[in-house]
Amino acid sequence: MSEPATTSPVPICPPERQNQRVHRHPEHFPTAPGAPTTSNAASSPLVREYRKGNWTIQETLILITAKKLDEDRRIKASSAPMDPTTTKGELRWKWVENYCWNHGCLRSSNQCNDKWDNLLRDYKKVREYDSKVQSNGDLPSYWNMEKQDRKLRNLPSNMAMDVFQALNEVLQRKYATQTSTLRDPQTPSVSPSPAPLSVRPLLLAPASSPPPVASEKSDSSGTESSEKHEGSDTKGSRKLGKLSSSIKRSASVLAKTLQNCEENKEKRHRQVMEVEQRRLEIEEAQNDVNRQGMLNLVAAVANLSSAIQSLISDR
Repeated sequence: MSEPATTSPVPICPPERQNQRVHRHPEHFPTAPGAPTTSNAASSPLVREYRKGNWTIQETLILITAKKLDEDRRIKASSAPMDPTTTKGELRWKWVENYCWNHGCLRSSNQCNDKWDNLLRDYKKVREYDSKVQSNGDLPSYWNMEKQDRKLRNLPSNMAMDVFQALNEVLQRKYATQTSTLRDPQTPSVSPSPAPLSVRPLLLAPASSPPPVASEKSDSSGTESSEKHEGSDTKGSRKLGKLSSSIKRSASVLAKTLQNCEENKEKRHRQVMEVEQRRLEIEEAQNDVNRQGMLNLVAAVANLSSAIQSLISDR
């Protein structure tokens, strides 16, 4: 009789390991805080197809909201201690792109950056024109002008009121936070200064009973300490006043510099367009000259052939 074949049993993996082998998780983009965490948003693919073309008002408002939340996020991150779970070096505009993507604005980080720069430039032009309108009542309001009139005055032709108000809120809030952070480090140096000056009257109090001269000295020291206290307060207020005035001057200089930069860019653009227009005109003139020369040559050849034929016929 033949011996039964000895076959080794096939190892069976436990169901947990089988599930680990079957399921593979694709990579995903990090979602922005405050964005809806649905299954569709969680299963977004790695490759994104970005929308091209002009921005709609809804997309622009989503971008402005994203920038506002990004500023809040960065301020909290600078004031709060470092969280080890957060990823260091997260790109600023990548966070804005993820927020816009989760809210229906399918734009890339480069598109968001370029659009934000254009929005800031248009906002500054409209704000400066509004200040001119307030000082000079003869000028028409920007919001009452037609697109052609806005172009003639070198103003953005399609700035919406909702977009301008949203930008104004974000920029005013950013300026307020910057000024508050600049003023906070100055306050501790002003308030504690009078504290050691108040110790002198307490040290001179026991010596006031025997002679009246000591009481006079204590009174004079008290007046000196009060004068020093007032002097320190005035110095602190002067420092704050100088700081605020320097901030205003730097802001005005920065605004003028940006305005001059934009004007120079527009001048260069106009000069390039004029040179291109002149080049086209020169090329058209050359083409006309060549065309006229060919016509004259054809006419001369025709006249020559007719003269030859007449000579042959005469003979």
